[in-house]
Amino acid sequence: MDFSRPQLTDDDQAFRDEVRTFLATHVTEEVKRRDRETGDNFDEGVHLALGAAGYLEAEWKTEEDGGFSRVRRRIWELEKRRAHVPWVTWGTTSMVARSVASFGSPELCEEILPGVFSGHIRLCLGYTEPEGGSDVATCKTRAVRDGDHWIINGSKMFTTGAHNCQYVFLITNTDPEARKHKSLTMFLVPLNTPGIEIQGLRTVDGDRTNIVYYSDVRVDDKYRLGEVNGGWTVLREPLNVEHGAVEAAVDGLADVSIMMHQANFMAEAVDKAGAVVGNTGSIADRSVAYRLGKAAARVEASLSAPSIFGRVALAQTMRDISPDLMDLLGSASALPIDTDGSIDNGASDYIFRFAPLVGIYGGTLEVFRNMIAQYVLGLGKPSYSPPAVKTS
Repeated sequence: MDFSRPQLTDDDQAFRDEVRTFLATHVTEEVKRRDRETGDNFDEGVHLALGAAGYLEAEWKTEEDGGFSRVRRRIWELEKRRAHVPWVTWGTTSMVARSVASFGSPELCEEILPGVFSGHIRLCLGYTEPEGGSDVATCKTRAVRDGDHWIINGSKMFTTGAHNCQYVFLITNTDPEARKHKSLTMFLVPLNTPGIEIQGLRTVDGDRTNIVYYSDVRVDDKYRLGEVNGGWTVLREPLNVEHGAVEAAVDGLADVSIMMHQANFMAEAVDKAGAVVGNTGSIADRSVAYRLGKAAARVEASLSAPSIFGRVALAQTMRDISPDLMDLLGSASALPIDTDGSIDNGASDYIFRFAPLVGIYGGTLEVFRNMIAQYVLGLGKPSYSPPAVKTS
């Protein structure tokens, strides 16, 4: 891997300036305030502006297909992060659109992809079920064939962005008698179909997600992605991306793991805590300096951890250092952003509330640790059976 700093050409520097101006114009303080209030991590005005300017299509496509060059892609990703662009719905949309391109019919691709690039079509993930936990293959939501249509019944938890999306990437069970990885079929279901009900849920960090109910939802077979009972093949690549199990970029122009958007908030919280203890003089206390230094070192190490290791390291670091930062800053650190008296404008409070969720997105830390143990370290498949009881 090449760790040298890329030299920007005049054109690339002009592109960076253009992006900064665009984002400063559209990602206003009002947008950020509204996003905090709704918890959506999405702003339609910003999203449509990104589409109209061609940024969504350029980000989605490879350079060979007319997308960003590698350097410009890196500039774009970093500037979006620094500007705090509400991003989650584009993240799921981009991920699902690749499955549509790979497994959808030409007719379906024509229906979906142009709207994805313009920003008018957004896509969300219909994976987790109320009793399913992190194992999406235990899907109970049923799809039963009825001629050229399917009838879907069931429910999904944590369908983030459903209320701002037009389609859901839905995992269903089409053969209850088959092994769980051989019983799944994927659909791209229009969310305006009769029988779909979306109910909002607010999480402890202030984000909004949803529970979605499917009651005799009738879906045309053209919205099926991949083969019947072949849904695991369709689902595998998006799951790998969400888990962070992707190959490192040899040119170094990419995040070393996922969750870097969330890690940016953590790094900012450490910086703000450092400014506070520096300005107040409490940094002279060696215990304060040690704890702050330890937090900074943990952040740097987690930012450097690759692939699924980084996925675990970033989430665990946020869980570990956030209470320490709040302890260093005192009771005023419990006040949220834009609150009078907040010592760091809510930075440490936010990552403290955000930390438990970062360790759940896409699967729990326990699941990821088992994946590392089994597939990377070769320690074998974990056994969750109760210990055998010896009988006399």
